[in-house]
Amino acid sequence: MSVPTFISSFTKINNPHKPVVIGLSSLYIVAEPRLNYPQTNAFTMKNVLVCCRDKDVGQAIRSCYNAGNRVICAESIPQTLHQLKDMRFELVFIDLDILCENSDGNDYKKALKPFWEPYPYLDIVVMVPQEMIRKAVAAVKAGARDYLTYPINPEELKLISDSIHDSNLLHSELTYLRGQFWQSDYLELVQTDSAVMREVFDKIRSVAPTRSNVLLIGETGTGKNLMAKLIHHHSNRRDSQFISVHCGAIPDTLIESELFGHEKGAFTGAIRRKLGKFEIAKGGTIFMDEIGTVTPAAQIKLLQILQDGTYQRVGGEESLHADARVIAASNIDLKKLCETNSFRRDLYYRLNVFPIEIPPLRDRLQDIPFLCEVLLRKLRPYHNKQIEEVHPLVLETFSRYSWPGNIRELENLLERAAILEASTVLTPESFPAEIFEENSGGTLLPIYAKRTLAQTRLLAVEEIERRYLKDALSRNKGKINTTAQEAGITTRQLNKLMNKYDIRKEDFKQ
Repeated sequence: MSVPTFISSFTKINNPHKPVVIGLSSLYIVAEPRLNYPQTNAFTMKNVLVCCRDKDVGQAIRSCYNAGNRVICAESIPQTLHQLKDMRFELVFIDLDILCENSDGNDYKKALKPFWEPYPYLDIVVMVPQEMIRKAVAAVKAGARDYLTYPINPEELKLISDSIHDSNLLHSELTYLRGQFWQSDYLELVQTDSAVMREVFDKIRSVAPTRSNVLLIGETGTGKNLMAKLIHHHSNRRDSQFISVHCGAIPDTLIESELFGHEKGAFTGAIRRKLGKFEIAKGGTIFMDEIGTVTPAAQIKLLQILQDGTYQRVGGEESLHADARVIAASNIDLKKLCETNSFRRDLYYRLNVFPIEIPPLRDRLQDIPFLCEVLLRKLRPYHNKQIEEVHPLVLETFSRYSWPGNIRELENLLERAAILEASTVLTPESFPAEIFEENSGGTLLPIYAKRTLAQTRLLAVEEIERRYLKDALSRNKGKINTTAQEAGITTRQLNKLMNKYDIRKEDFKQ
């Protein structure tokens, strides 16, 4: 008989007040009839899985839940994983001895790994006798959600279950509210610890669903192109094309042809009709970067599009309808250009319907560690190197650097360092010395106010040791014995330090 058949037969049990254990080889369901006795400590958790060989434990846990809940028990890890594959469980209780049967001693991370690989958000509570609480705490540190002691105490079980349920509910609500607007592909992009960037994303969230033109203002390298894509992909035009035009890269004589197209024979070399970017972007979004560089003639046609929604190809007479949302960007002050008559004032007002100012990187320094993490993930496939992180001293120096090139400069510096770096950590030697000299008066050890004296001293010693070893190995062409003799230490000590700082002798052999 199948498990669903057992479940459907619960109401046929004669005694309505007696808990029943229905066996299915070594897998069993602990259930109670619909007419069960009153419970003062009952709480809600739809499906609960218990991995324990003591059937009384399953009954004790079941008695703490409401009648509508299901508690399924298994006696081994394979049975537990099989049940997880067939059904979604809100909570899993596992006896710690069973959990560690297939792992090396007290390696709880390894023991929990088979559960988290297929089910990364699974909440696991380990069950232990009182004398094993120390091991239970170690399992929680390894990633288990909590621990429960034998014999099962209903109040303790209720506290744990309610706490997990409330925490998951809060997390789900936050995830739901965030995910209601931002698409999954862009969730990483909108993460920030900067108040000014949160304001930027709030503005984007407000304007994206509308048809309004947007003007992005910011220095070169601040990510205006990404912000334009973010607006497009969260608008009702997301299913149509996003066309990006770098106005400053197009010669003045070709800008009108690129934007509006041309007819055959319109000028020398126009051997056939060409569609312009506005025609190609029909129904979608056109992003015009460096809008302040367009010619006066192109400005007039662009103003016509924004006012009337019509334009003509170069050399043509037919009026075409423009159906593209315009997002413009500039790294210079368009107002000042208007004052010098370099930019049409009426066009500026048409573009400046909803201005968004993108802050420079120096105004959002708290985002640098996260940006480094994202950029390193982006660089890994291109350089075939497993660069895991940036050295703390580098991050501290980054927090003091002025970043004239903004995020683009940060990306370029990380790429250069990734090419030069031989270890898995981007160290100061892989970056241009002027970055450190500008911020620390020529020293590679910037002082970070949030660190204690002991922490600063330890970092300084480690940095000097690492640099000394690299320099000594370089002089001795990677020879361990010679380097150890020069350093006044044993080869064993040298190898230990090289492992500590992830230094390989092969990188210094010539």
